[in-house]
Amino acid sequence: MANLFMIFLLKCFYLMLPAYFANMAPVIVKKINLFVLPIDFNTQMNNKPVLGKNKTFRGFIFGVIFSIIIVYVQFLLYNIDFFKNISFFNYQNWLLFGFLMGFGALTGDLVKSFFKRRLDLKPGAKFIPFDQTDFVVGALVFIAPIFNLTLKIFITSLLLSFVLHIIVNHLAFYMKIRNEKW
Repeated sequence: MANLFMIFLLKCFYLMLPAYFANMAPVIVKKINLFVLPIDFNTQMNNKPVLGKNKTFRGFIFGVIFSIIIVYVQFLLYNIDFFKNISFFNYQNWLLFGFLMGFGALTGDLVKSFFKRRLDLKPGAKFIPFDQTDFVVGALVFIAPIFNLTLKIFITSLLLSFVLHIIVNHLAFYMKIRNEKW
């Protein structure tokens, strides 16, 4: 029984890889001088930024591209038994799946940022559990209408991602890749 649970966790992790890479992309590409314009065009609502200067077209575009690339690799690996066994589906619609995972993950992050700004929370300020789950919920909501997601997959992916997000961000902080732990 424990073995089946571990396999299910691995399948959820594998499913979420495109969203993980989409979520990490803005940090990875922050030194690239393309599309650096803030998504909210520096506009304000009630004297507060709508999203903030850290939410740029660069991060969004590269996040979607990273997601598509990861799904394409998953599509290429699908015929290998190991990868077929940890896949919930065959990745034939890799471009659509990659786009929806990336677009959904980053949209989830933008929605969270909108609410953080309304609450006067600065970029990088802790906003638990939303910092760890925004991109997961976004990605899964965007793929749900097209790909068969069960409640079990949704909840497991959410909980797994919550724990992994904390671990990865702490590691990135201590390795001086990120400026904040969250």
